[in-house]
Amino acid sequence: MSDAIRYDLLLVGGSSSNLILAHRLLDLAKLSGLKLSIALLEKARQFGGHIISGAICNPQVIARLFPDFESQGFPHEGRVEVSHLSILGSQERWDLPEAVIPKGLRKQGQLILTLSHVIRWLAETLQEKAKGIPNVTLDVFPGFAAHEILYEGERVIGVRVSDSGQVYEDCVFAELTCFGDKGFISKDLIERFHLRPRPQLWSVGVKELWQIPGSLQGQVWHTLGYPVLDGSFSGGFVYGLKDNRLALGLIIGLDSKNPNLNPQQRLQEFKAHPWIQSLIAGGKLLKYGAAVIPEGGYYSLPSRFGVEGALLLGDALGVLDVGSLAGINNAMETGYLAAGLIHDGFLKGDLRIQEAYQKAVMESSVGQDLYRSRYFREAFLENSRLLEAYLPQICRSVDAGHPWLGSLRWGLQDPVRRGRELLRAYTLLTGRVSASEPPPRGYVAPHAAIQADFVAPSVVDPETLTTRAGYFSRSDAVFFADPRYPEGNRHILEFSAEICRQCIATYDKLNRPTPCVADCTAEVHHIREQNGIRSHAMALENCIQCRTCEIVCPHLNLRVNPSYEGSGPDFYGL
Repeated sequence: MSDAIRYDLLLVGGSSSNLILAHRLLDLAKLSGLKLSIALLEKARQFGGHIISGAICNPQVIARLFPDFESQGFPHEGRVEVSHLSILGSQERWDLPEAVIPKGLRKQGQLILTLSHVIRWLAETLQEKAKGIPNVTLDVFPGFAAHEILYEGERVIGVRVSDSGQVYEDCVFAELTCFGDKGFISKDLIERFHLRPRPQLWSVGVKELWQIPGSLQGQVWHTLGYPVLDGSFSGGFVYGLKDNRLALGLIIGLDSKNPNLNPQQRLQEFKAHPWIQSLIAGGKLLKYGAAVIPEGGYYSLPSRFGVEGALLLGDALGVLDVGSLAGINNAMETGYLAAGLIHDGFLKGDLRIQEAYQKAVMESSVGQDLYRSRYFREAFLENSRLLEAYLPQICRSVDAGHPWLGSLRWGLQDPVRRGRELLRAYTLLTGRVSASEPPPRGYVAPHAAIQADFVAPSVVDPETLTTRAGYFSRSDAVFFADPRYPEGNRHILEFSAEICRQCIATYDKLNRPTPCVADCTAEVHHIREQNGIRSHAMALENCIQCRTCEIVCPHLNLRVNPSYEGSGPDFYGL
């Protein structure tokens, strides 16, 4: 194998976790003189091109690596000056008093980020840093995705990046491979070694970037309620950025009973709210995108954080703290911790660092955050009435102008039961649970949570929706994600056409679309009828690679693979 492309360390994914790992490792190698060769793969044609996030961050890891990061050109949109947690009725907004806002959702003083800008900056500064460390070879490969994990027995030895048929050209080999992706390829490692005893809970986030006439820089809102009032775990966000730009979006849990979530149209309903209408009036849409978010937290973590020859980092692990909406710094922390162990492992010639890495992560602030929020999702899974009944009642009270009174009335309907439910929810949400509390019982893979006959309440008349300022259909929205693919691209696999036909027949009887059609964020999936037979078809040129279809398919009959040649959406700046 002397002609093979071989490195000491292979980083799969230009993610925040992998880039921080590389930065920290270079710093350590500069001090120790360790000779090291590193390859970094990024599936987008440019670093940051497939990155989409809120994002608000307390950049502790950045400050550790770059003590003067703000003077070094670190890109951010300013600090949060005003942070609200709001409940939306269909017409009105209620900003909760700060005293009742959970500490983790008080974001004053934190940085507002466009994460794709941060990723580009980390990649560029990494390459500059490597030029001054002669004992380290760093090769970066934008436009190259990992399509298959390579094994030697049960040891990971690298990945396949193309399919020319020439093994020495198609494959990259390494002593250690770190996966920092969002499940495109790391899911294969997890499934092969049965690493995740409980399913990951996924949400999908849909986001738009707007140019608006005035400035809202530093103002932040996180919202509950309208337009998702069907019991789904959901919330919205509005972030004021620099240069008169506004980021707004909606996050919806895919472990929902509703088979027809239609996230992109729910975002249009969110924008139809009079308050949002007032913010975007006179503005124009700049970009659109969507991505799935791993939200299971502590109880969805893998049983092992790596196997021989490989480590899982960031979103591949699933270290988002959903209770405080904090994932970026946690992902970076996993990379920072891994770097120290990898450096020492290469120095000692012993890369059996998987257990030490897992211990370091769980004893760090990451493990502490996840442990504290370990029952956050379970609070809503255990008592579905919180989102199905209580939240809609509060939203109606918001519209009526007396949210506190409405809450009181709801509680007085059955004070003993309501009080018990709220106390239990508070206990779970705050993590003040006894050590004897069993693990969550409500964790179900999203596809298994779907109820085909579930009927969601209607919150906006469809004809009215299309008349609101800033409305875009799903096919319109694709233009603002700018997906580009080579001719003949086939990155979504349908394993069995017959299974799809059976699924279509099931939903046809209910007079509704299948989950893959309804929940697609970019007008990819549709039903084609030929000779009286209704079958599944795909317009892959529209795909923005969010993976929602794969996750909600009731029969697990779809697989979204990374595409070739850096193709796909362009999320840079979103």
